[in-house]
Amino acid sequence: MDDTTLEAMRTALRGPVIGPKDLEYPQARTIYNAMIDRRPAAIVRCTDAADVMAAVDFIRDRGLELAVRGGGHSGPGLCLVDDGVTIDLSPMRWARVDPGAETARVGGGTLLGDLDHAAHGFGLATPAGIMSTTGVGGLTLGGGHGHLTRKYGLTVDNLLSADVVLANGSSVTASESENPDLFWALRGGGGNFGIVTSFRFRLHPVHTVGAAITVWPVDRTPEVLHWYREFLPQAPDDLNGFYALLVVPPGPPFPEEIHGQKMCGVVWCWTGDPDRLEEILTSVNEPGPPAFHFTTPMPYPALQTMFDELIPTGLQWYWRGGFFDRITDEAIDVHLKYGENIPTDLSTMHLYPVDGAAGRVGRDDTAWSYRDAVWSGVIAGIDPDPANAETVRQWATDYEEALRPYSMGGSYVNFIGAGEGQERVRATYRDHYDRLAGIKRTYDPDNLFRANQNIEPAPQQ
Repeated sequence: MDDTTLEAMRTALRGPVIGPKDLEYPQARTIYNAMIDRRPAAIVRCTDAADVMAAVDFIRDRGLELAVRGGGHSGPGLCLVDDGVTIDLSPMRWARVDPGAETARVGGGTLLGDLDHAAHGFGLATPAGIMSTTGVGGLTLGGGHGHLTRKYGLTVDNLLSADVVLANGSSVTASESENPDLFWALRGGGGNFGIVTSFRFRLHPVHTVGAAITVWPVDRTPEVLHWYREFLPQAPDDLNGFYALLVVPPGPPFPEEIHGQKMCGVVWCWTGDPDRLEEILTSVNEPGPPAFHFTTPMPYPALQTMFDELIPTGLQWYWRGGFFDRITDEAIDVHLKYGENIPTDLSTMHLYPVDGAAGRVGRDDTAWSYRDAVWSGVIAGIDPDPANAETVRQWATDYEEALRPYSMGGSYVNFIGAGEGQERVRATYRDHYDRLAGIKRTYDPDNLFRANQNIEPAPQQ
């Protein structure tokens, strides 16, 4: 992009257009994952839907590459494209709650913490992630799961409508009654169909939750997973607990004597009567006495921010994921092997429950195709030092490939790692892929929105 084109873009748009010569450029191209080092020709900070529409027209008409940034948490860095244009929605960061209707409308650049804070004031929440710094947009379009999923479903199960800028530069609303095919695709199909400038969500009564952390030495992995795989699916929907392999961080609530030790454990969230949490978790001693067990009532937004400081922006990341309908004995052996060999203090593996309310939604009701899954797993190699980038990448890759024979074959689309290829995308959508490709042909026939886990438009008939 030459200076003349850059100036033309600045004239066409209201929000700032940042080029490589601008002082703001290094910060503007910084995203959550420091392993990604891409240099867009321009970063456009759109102020509203009209700006997004104008930016799409400008980029499309000049044959430029396009990427979209919401919160910047994309593991593979899909929010940046070399020599193209990133449409940055961060100025569109707002959340408005209708407490009477128990709904919230948020802008395309909103972070989960913004939504959590706005809804919490009215004693409300919706299931979305486990970190407040995550962008609402990318998480939602991929499907979205979090601490409230067993009780209230996936994030997309609570999406009521979305305002979308299409590849032709127009803006439409997608809901059950307007453009229902697009609405179906948005609920799990990623950023393939347009740029969502606002979302409207259903909220639920959630204020103070029971939070708990239970950890055991990593060599107890077989006993803990044998117990966990039977206990959680039978537990009330009010109980969510994601299983983790981790190195205990130095700081509260963990006692000093276990700092730096490799552990397995569960992070719990209980939305029922807070006085019953200890009763519900009495069986945590069955796999053996925990090295640490901590319970406390906690405002829901505080639980959502628990990991923010531990894994801030600017670390080296590589992740991969998978869906599981069971945790087999063979898979447990894999978890033990790689848990005992976690390469860095921040590297981890999580198994997020996606059963309960999420599992009772019809398989074909949304683009999310794994309603029969019980867990969505992620393996994340993480470290601050670029010298360790290849080490964490290799650990995550080897771990996931060793675990894949015991998985359901696909992955949560937001957990697909860089370089996994088109077959991995197809496996994620299973027999929904062809329907998605047909909708893509309708709304984005030239595949303008391809800087994502791409669904290629079906051939014109």
